[in-house]
Amino acid sequence: MVVTYKDWHKMLPYTLHGYRTSVRTSMGATPYSLVYGMEAVLPRRVKNAFDKKVRPCKFRKGDMVLKKILSNVKDQRGKWAPNYEGPYVVKHAFSEGALVLTNAEDET
Repeated sequence: MVVTYKDWHKMLPYTLHGYRTSVRTSMGATPYSLVYGMEAVLPRRVKNAFDKKVRPCKFRKGDMVLKKILSNVKDQRGKWAPNYEGPYVVKHAFSEGALVLTNAEDET
């Protein structure tokens, strides 16, 4: 809830979402559905679907992992280019999920 007039910007996304997803009697549809051709999905439903599918993963020291390749240059091989590289060994795992990795060959 807005406590002072200085907090109005915090509630603006919720207000706009409500405005864009409410049915206009003159049009018989929501502005969102007219622009995008489908009804809006509530952010809560998106979060619930995400939470059902994605499980948080905790890595420990010594775990073997693959690293996703995030290339900013388009590979000539297209979809046949590898998506991951490795294997790597977790050298140190931080509490927020960041990892320090070393090559698996260097460990032996």
